[in-house]
Amino acid sequence: MAALLVVVLVALLSAMVAAAAAANFNQEFDITWGDGRGKILENGQLLTLTLDRTSGSGFQSKHEYLYGKIDMQLKLVPGNSAGTVTAYYLSSQGATHDEIDFEFLGNVTGEPYTLHTNVFTQGQGQREMQFRLWYDPTKDFHTYSILWNPKHIIFMVDDMPIRDFRNLEGKGIAFPKNQPMRLYSSLWNADDWATQGGRVKTDWTHAPFSASYRGFRADACVVAAGGRTRCGATVGTDAAPGTGAAAGGWYNQELDLTRQQRMRWVQSKYMIYNYCTDPKRFPQGVPAECSM
Repeated sequence: MAALLVVVLVALLSAMVAAAAAANFNQEFDITWGDGRGKILENGQLLTLTLDRTSGSGFQSKHEYLYGKIDMQLKLVPGNSAGTVTAYYLSSQGATHDEIDFEFLGNVTGEPYTLHTNVFTQGQGQREMQFRLWYDPTKDFHTYSILWNPKHIIFMVDDMPIRDFRNLEGKGIAFPKNQPMRLYSSLWNADDWATQGGRVKTDWTHAPFSASYRGFRADACVVAAGGRTRCGATVGTDAAPGTGAAAGGWYNQELDLTRQQRMRWVQSKYMIYNYCTDPKRFPQGVPAECSM
């Protein structure tokens, strides 16, 4: 009970901080597809994506980031969301792209969403971890954060760490560090795999489906002209790429013992899949980072 109370208090504090520092969607994002199904509302403080039988929709950040702490509040598709996927991720471009994924896999009414996470390095993924959330993500907004710095990629939900992908380059394991990434999000139909392995299909009688976004904040190093970076709350002072000059405390942030314990608590209670414990999928042995 005490642990749950801590989670609730942290969620409320996170929401208050994000609301106070929220950026304007008109200034930070372009709606890139969907033929009008994506909309920016409330003077740039709210963004909605819609999916119907014809098309989904999506947006991307105007800026590219090379390290940062990215926060976004999402409220997911309510009711029968089976077959739908709301993707929220950082990605570079090309065959050897890097990528950091949150994906929310819908479900039938009353059944929990699956939160799917993944990390791609140099075009290689297959690092999935999946969770059930400890709340209904369709009833209200919750903050989903990516902390990406030279040592860690930390996934957080309402400031609760759920996953930490560490930089183990010294052990021969690639880590995203050179390719700037944009932030993307989309709402789309994936009923061939998303819900119970594709056994449950999208019920189009419930369309249109809609997800909402607010409270975006990027305390990040933004790639500017000439490859230089501007580090700070979206914009700041110029710095040489990768130096972290003028960046916030996130640049060197790691999980202290308390937050490591919270992450382990979440994983022990709510993680439903971990690629590191799936030897059938890796007949030659699970990836090297799993044993480190």
